[in-house]
Amino acid sequence: MRIAATAFLAIISCGIACGAEPAKLEGELIFPLDKKHNHAPGVVECRNGDLLVSWYHGSGERSADDVAVWGARRRQGRDSWSDPFVMADVAGFPDCNTAMMIAPDDRLWLIWPTVLANEWDSVLTNVWTSKEYTADGPPAWDRQSIVLLKPDDFQKEFLDYLDNHLGNQEPLVGKQLGFLQKARDLSGDKLFQRISWQPRCKPTVLPSGRVLIPLYSDTYSISIMAVSDDRGMSWYASKPLIGYGNIQPTVLRRDDGTLVAYMRENGFQERIRFCESTDDGITWSRIANSELPSPGGGIDGVRLANGHWLLVYNDTIDGRYQLAVSISDDEGKTWKWKRHLEKADRQSGQSFAYPAVIQGADGTIHSVYRCGTREGTSMKHVAFNEVWVMEGSAK
Repeated sequence: MRIAATAFLAIISCGIACGAEPAKLEGELIFPLDKKHNHAPGVVECRNGDLLVSWYHGSGERSADDVAVWGARRRQGRDSWSDPFVMADVAGFPDCNTAMMIAPDDRLWLIWPTVLANEWDSVLTNVWTSKEYTADGPPAWDRQSIVLLKPDDFQKEFLDYLDNHLGNQEPLVGKQLGFLQKARDLSGDKLFQRISWQPRCKPTVLPSGRVLIPLYSDTYSISIMAVSDDRGMSWYASKPLIGYGNIQPTVLRRDDGTLVAYMRENGFQERIRFCESTDDGITWSRIANSELPSPGGGIDGVRLANGHWLLVYNDTIDGRYQLAVSISDDEGKTWKWKRHLEKADRQSGQSFAYPAVIQGADGTIHSVYRCGTREGTSMKHVAFNEVWVMEGSAK
């Protein structure tokens, strides 16, 4: 696929006369709109200042076996992206949601699930690493592993939540009722408690060196953390983040060491969910609802260099036609600033989904997300700063 970069640019300046940092927003499609399925990106800034993006591409989602992890890079100082290339492919199986990070030892990590039987119940999560990832084309992978987890049996706690906390909320009918019944039926199944955990958002590395990969299960519609205390050589499971509809966590850390996991809503609450851990991710508090709306869309977050927290998410309850950025200056207690990266008419056929977000070494915030139209899909990259969000704040 030949890339002729489709780009658009908007730069807003403010406060220049006073010496303040000007507001900045610029963005472009990483490749032209494409009829195949393109979804679930990750993004990192490499040690040389380049940006590297991953996503999955193929004829469908879990139903098509030609789905592979693709990537593209943008060299520092340039405004166009390379041609896409295959980053990883377990031949004959769909490879789906991607996440990446640059670890403290300067290794690139690529994390994604391989779907064994064309259903989300049947996934295994891969972690590939590379020390050589700045050359053209795909990284030179030097370690390939699978995250195998054996959580403690959580059937009793899960069923207790469904019976005593979920209650008889509406709408427990049709498709959702079927999902809920399946979760009940499989709640004590040892196989499904150990597989079906898959990634969406980037890992978190704690000051101790502990690595947490946030994972979730479509089987149970809950989340868990894969924990490593030896830089990814081995993994064990945290206690599950028990609820229902709380999936795809992104983890942020407070100054006092408390971890907060914000999760996509996949049930009946219509709000981004969250819970906390005070023991570096092993146990988690009861799931609660935030003030932020969710239509069942992916989210991602980052702690900025100045300590502020930033979330990118769909800020509606009825679709993914808007994509917002919110900022908190009190570690998630309140979200005082919000501005839209995308805002389309609900009937337009446009959608903006599954954002990934990081902050670069120069302070620029980079987000990559799926951009969908009736003509096809692409990955879109936007670069902005905190001033831009705060300048146009609209609650």
